[in-house]
Amino acid sequence: MMKEEVSKVRNMHELDKLNKTTRALPRVVFAVGPTSSGKTALGLRLAHQHNGEIINADSRQIYKGFDIGTGKPRGTREKFEGHRAYMVQGVPHYLMDFLEPTETFTVAEWREKAMTAIRGISGRKHLPIVVGGTGLYIKSLVDNLQFPRIEPQPALRAAFEKKPLSELVKLLLGLDPDAAQAVDLKNPRRVIRALEVATFTGKPFTHQKKVGKPLFDAFQVGLVRPRELLYERIDTAVDHMMDEGWPEEIREAERKGVPENAPAMSSIGYRELQRYIKGEEPLEKALLDTKQAVHRYAKRQETWFRRDKRIKWCKDEDEAVRAVNDWLGVGGFFG
Repeated sequence: MMKEEVSKVRNMHELDKLNKTTRALPRVVFAVGPTSSGKTALGLRLAHQHNGEIINADSRQIYKGFDIGTGKPRGTREKFEGHRAYMVQGVPHYLMDFLEPTETFTVAEWREKAMTAIRGISGRKHLPIVVGGTGLYIKSLVDNLQFPRIEPQPALRAAFEKKPLSELVKLLLGLDPDAAQAVDLKNPRRVIRALEVATFTGKPFTHQKKVGKPLFDAFQVGLVRPRELLYERIDTAVDHMMDEGWPEEIREAERKGVPENAPAMSSIGYRELQRYIKGEEPLEKALLDTKQAVHRYAKRQETWFRRDKRIKWCKDEDEAVRAVNDWLGVGGFFG
């Protein structure tokens, strides 16, 4: 046998081994993409079709009492197969509506709890479906990221929070020039966390995240919306949130003693509407600011997810469902 043929056979053998190893891992579907692209509806449809359970990957829907402005699907906390879950249309959701608004929750903590949920779902012979637009949450599972075990440092955070974002970014890039490729520099919480880790450890934040061996056989699917249509969907969603009583939700949080600098209050739109609630801006201006803030956030999400060439982008929900069905095999997850 010639060398080229031997090499070809060896490569085919290695590929076959890789495929078998991958398929031996628990299969997990990820419905990803920017806000208002249709992830929630897609996740629910897949869950109903494939006996699935959903894991929330939205860093704001984790908070209790912050429902309207985060676009949290309406649900109730009920018992499901011996444990409690946030139930939406009969589908259990994990890591949703469970954390107090003043508590911090790192990506490493989310990843650990998400992995526990995936193991439980797989153990019940159900399909784990991760739904959300927080890119680092998704990446932490798909790429099995290993994060530095650094507890939040309240005093250090308080000092950083007093500085403008531009100064924080300058500080971070001085400590970690590669941070621009790994940290959302327009997100104050992400920048402060990266600074916190770098300052406390004396090492660049990006040098402390390591990719591990795959834990799951992951299939990522997202819905592509033309920019103009996506912004229209966002504006409609914001208008609906206002009709649902978003400003009153913020007032209620303040009555309960949630401070302005609480992690949950940093959600997109909450600070913009606070200016209206305080009488600093008319409603029309605050509403416009809110919509523009969500537009910018969606654009950042798109930029993040576009970097991952493994994501299967689909023009609508039907195409996305077909893509998942093809990956799972015709007839469903266990069909």
